This record gives sequence, C-alpha cells and structure tokens, in this order.
Amino acid sequence: MMGRYVRSRVIWAALMVVGIVILGFLITHILPGDPVDVLVGDYPAPPEYIAQVRHEFGLDQSLAAQLWLYLANLARGNLGFSFLNREPVLSLVVHRAGVTLLLMVPSLVLASVLGVLIAVRAAARAGRALDSFLTGLSLIGYSIPVFWLAQILIVIFAVQLAWLPAQGMTSIRSSATGAGALVDFLRHLALPAFCITIYYLAVVARVTRSSMIEMLHQDVVLTARAKGLSERRILIHHVLRNSLIPVVTFLGADLGALMGGAIITEGIFNIPGVGHALYQAIIRGEGPTVVSIVTVLVIIYIITSLLVDLLYAVLDPRIRYV
Repeated sequence: MMGRYVRSRVIWAALMVVGIVILGFLITHILPGDPVDVLVGDYPAPPEYIAQVRHEFGLDQSLAAQLWLYLANLARGNLGFSFLNREPVLSLVVHRAGVTLLLMVPSLVLASVLGVLIAVRAAARAGRALDSFLTGLSLIGYSIPVFWLAQILIVIFAVQLAWLPAQGMTSIRSSATGAGALVDFLRHLALPAFCITIYYLAVVARVTRSSMIEMLHQDVVLTARAKGLSERRILIHHVLRNSLIPVVTFLGADLGALMGGAIITEGIFNIPGVGHALYQAIIRGEGPTVVSIVTVLVIIYIITSLLVDLLYAVLDPRIRYV
C-alpha cells in the first residue's frame, strides 16, 4: 500500500514540476526585457553580433521551439548557463546550496526546538500570566517582516554598536584559521540567522501550543490522568507527540516561505547562497537562470512534502496509506 501511494505521489510531483517549469518559462518570456541584453551586456554591440547571439541560444526560434529545447536540456540535467555568474546554473546551485543550508538548517532546527519548549511551558499554564506573556512574544515575532527586522538589526548592531558585521559570511581582511575563522563565521551568521529563527520560533510555538491545548481535552489525556500518570509524563509522551503532526505539516507546507525568507535575508546581508543568486538573477533580468533555480526549489519543496506525508505514520501509528 505504501509503495502504491509513493508511486502516485511521485507521478503527480513530476506533473507539477513540468507544469511549473512551463509556467515559469512563459512568464519570463512575457515580462518586458530582452534576454540578449543580459547576454551581450550594457555596452553597444553590432547588429550582426546580436543576431549571432540570438541564433546560438535559439532566441530567434518560436516560443514553442524554445520551450521544447529548454525541456529537452532540463531532462538531460542541463539547467542552462548563468552569464551573470559565468558558470552553469546547476554548478551555481550546487556551490551555493552549502551556504544556504548553513544558514537555514541551524535556524530552523533552533526555532523548532525552542518553539516546542516554549509551547510546552505555555500549554502547561494555559490562561495564566506566563502563557499570556509567551503568546504575546510569539505574536510579535510572527508579525515582524523579515526585511524590516534585518534592516533594524543592521542599524543597531552593525552600524551604531559595531558589534557584528552586516555583510557577507567572512571578513575580507581576516586571515584567521581554526577557531578564529569559526568565530568570524558565527559573527557573520548571527544577524541573518536571528532574522529567520525569530519568525519560525514564533510560528512553531503558536501552532504547537494550540495543538497541545486542544489535545489536553481529549479522552486519552483523561485516561492517563485517571491512571495516575504525572502531568510531565502526560505532556511529553501523550500530548506533545500527537501535537507535532500539525507542526510538521506547517513546516513542510511553509518551506516556500522559508526559501522566500532566504532570498530576502541573503539579499540584504549579501550572503552568497542560492537565494542571493536568485535575487541577482531577478534584478538583472536573467530569465532562464530564474526559471532553473525556481525549478530546483520546486523539486526540493515537492520532495519535502512527500517526506512530511510519510512522517505522519511515524508520529501517529494509526495513520495508514491506502
């Protein structure tokens, strides 16, 4: 049964990827601007050279022919060439994915752990002062836009206090190695990681708290209390585990917003990750690069959604796929 479900999801995922690729390709060709301007550059070029460039990259063909050529190259793993970065798009994504993961994964893990801990404390004291205080803080963290928070942090901690750097991942003038290089990297990571962590910490705390409070009124909790189990054991082993399903669902579904936060954060803090590459491609009007990077992100998102569905059966043994 599980195999049949996975196969059906993979087929639908493949169709979704093809549809999104086609839609993205059409959007980049509908938007104003000429791809030749990106290929040639800002300097004046002879008409003969422009015509040659159009012919070499198939830009003189019909839209349907260009789409077929792009899909054929994509099926062979060729995502195109980024003229802005002077390297193939696949190589660009692979090289920059490590930087994005270094920023995103620790932030998401920290936000999830702290969010769950805050939710447990708040749910155990629902309706009391501590619960109201933690709920208010999470609401503030959820409401603050990432781009606004990033600029405020730069102004305070980088400009006025000069405690932390505002740009990049390493200091240009620094030649430190070992522990010194690690400290320098963590100092550069502090502000952008905080921007991402604070939002997801607030979201995880709110979703987990609401789910736990609802779970506390279920019959399984009443039965556990009747058996004489401690409140701590009930919260951890009965309430929290069943409350994690909505959290996992939200985090899996919100991966697109996470990548959106990566684009904004990497753009503001000039972090050379995948989000920054996409941001530069959008600004410079490099349509094929935008479509290729978005395609990679969509594939990652679909795979994550499938893993989230499969994780349900681990969190709740009652769930079976047919």
